[in-house]
Amino acid sequence: MTTKKILTIFPLIFLLSITVFVQKNRCQTISEMDADVVRVFFLGGQSNMDGYGRNVDLPKHLNREFENAWIFHGNPVGDDQVNGGLGKWDVLKPGHGVGFSSDGVKNKLSERFGIELSFVKRLRELYPKGKIAVIKYSKGGSSIDIAAGRYGSWEEDYKGAAGINQYDHFLTTIKKALSTKDIDGDGKKDRLIPCGIIWMQGESDAAYTEEIAGRYYSNLEKLMDLIRAGLHTDDLPVVLGKISDSWNAKDGKVWDFCELVQYAQEKYVKTENNAAIVRDTRYYKYSDPCHYDSSGYIDLGEKMADAVYRLIKNQKKKQ
Repeated sequence: MTTKKILTIFPLIFLLSITVFVQKNRCQTISEMDADVVRVFFLGGQSNMDGYGRNVDLPKHLNREFENAWIFHGNPVGDDQVNGGLGKWDVLKPGHGVGFSSDGVKNKLSERFGIELSFVKRLRELYPKGKIAVIKYSKGGSSIDIAAGRYGSWEEDYKGAAGINQYDHFLTTIKKALSTKDIDGDGKKDRLIPCGIIWMQGESDAAYTEEIAGRYYSNLEKLMDLIRAGLHTDDLPVVLGKISDSWNAKDGKVWDFCELVQYAQEKYVKTENNAAIVRDTRYYKYSDPCHYDSSGYIDLGEKMADAVYRLIKNQKKKQ
């Protein structure tokens, strides 16, 4: 990433910290004996990160409040809206799927869920003595290209009508989440250590034109670096969910340029030395032409947790 882009981000988010530089990943050095250290993972993307799973379909081990696990879910809104990214830390529980909203004071849970429940449950198994937190911001239909449709753009240079885009909402989410000193309310300051980026997105970029889909690799590379900078960590592991097609459209394909985006995702994990991709999405069933069914979200969360854990473990071995 260019120095210019980093300097553009810092004034917005690095007031949260005494340091004003991007750090190396400290996730590998966490001691399980430090009760106030929390591993933090960012969950981002579009509607299959929002989550269309139904709470009524959840098994008992996921349909509950989680111990030593928290979520900050930024309010998902369109471009040019001023209340995007508002939220508050809460104990992780069902209801953080599509339809969730927050005004920054109170979270309004929905009847849906995404990958966050099974993702955290699996990480709690892998880190049984640790604390886990997720910061989530995603917006259904959003693209990472500047030529976005009406559902919003993550491209930092996309100005829209009022100059506010999805990347701005992401920055608001991160700023408010990381500025909270005590996320569990026990009266002690928590140390939030970013440990990974989990990204499920690309369907919209595969839906418009061949040119937009053809730019996905460069857009993805740029955005992941910007998100790493936003989380103060330049070598954060990145786990992608590979997009897939339900083939449930009048002309067959829902995403006309799906293969181009899939190629870009595979290229990214081959050229980026701290990234992985979950390909199991091709086996999932769909609840509608665009979204997985409940079992798909549960499986995707588990697979993404395993993938980021392996990246963290391998990164530690290389040190």
